[in-house]
Amino acid sequence: MDPYAKPASGAPGNGPDSPQDRPARLAVGVVGAGRVGTALGAALARAGHRVVAATAVSDRSRTRVEERLPGADVATPQDVVAAADLVLLTVPDDELPELASGLVSAGVPVTGKLIMHTSGRYGTAVLDPLTRAGALPLALHPVMTFTGRPDDVNRLTGISFGVTSPEPLRPVAEALVLEMGGEPVWITEEARPLYHAALAGGANHLVTLVVESMDLLARAGVAEPGRMLGPLLGAALDNGLRLGLDGLTGPVARGDAGTVSDHVAELAKVSPESRRAYVALARLTADRALAAGLLKPEAAELLLEALAD
Repeated sequence: MDPYAKPASGAPGNGPDSPQDRPARLAVGVVGAGRVGTALGAALARAGHRVVAATAVSDRSRTRVEERLPGADVATPQDVVAAADLVLLTVPDDELPELASGLVSAGVPVTGKLIMHTSGRYGTAVLDPLTRAGALPLALHPVMTFTGRPDDVNRLTGISFGVTSPEPLRPVAEALVLEMGGEPVWITEEARPLYHAALAGGANHLVTLVVESMDLLARAGVAEPGRMLGPLLGAALDNGLRLGLDGLTGPVARGDAGTVSDHVAELAKVSPESRRAYVALARLTADRALAAGLLKPEAAELLLEALAD
């Protein structure tokens, strides 16, 4: 197999009737049978590749392999890599550098093998020990949350993947993303930390904000906070994605310093942590609104006084 050959597209109607009959089918190994690894392995199997082996230590991970990757052997990381043409390293970010160097130290043959990780934090430099040993490095980060539910694989359809690879491997990386149903977005090596910080700040902190809002509404006597928030937050998210800052509403956008001051005082009584978050985000909102010309300087000054520590 020529590792630099572009795998066939998984798009409907772009190849033989059976995915398994397409050229450049790969034997796939999964090191880290968690939610992400098994979902991507299943997506690659759907595209006609063969998932031949996976690591699984806990009962839960073994169950995932049985359910999502039927026919895959449960093996050690060394044996998984040895059996595969394409290896998915789907372990927590902090474990990835040690895993990459450990596989080389163990003498696992990697020459000519595609070694792919799914970390948003790293590009391909984290795989340098493997690259020096002859591996072909790929960083393909799916921009999606994975819950471990059966619909994880279907949720890959249409999502973005942050792609980083050596330039000769870029067609391979992008083709694999397309086969999994995603859309490749090129991210340079040096931009990976900022890229990941942006995604984590948006997605992870959004969940925290939603849960905090529901808790505060419950303390205010609302019986079903989620039901109340759903339409509002859905509209706010849609406005932000479609309109950017022009979709901003609320007391900060209106320059309503009195209301903001009341919010800060009330939050100080019931949740100092929430108050700090509110103040920080309101300051950022005011700064952006001022810079965009949505907020007059005198209104911004009053707001910042209300938000002073």
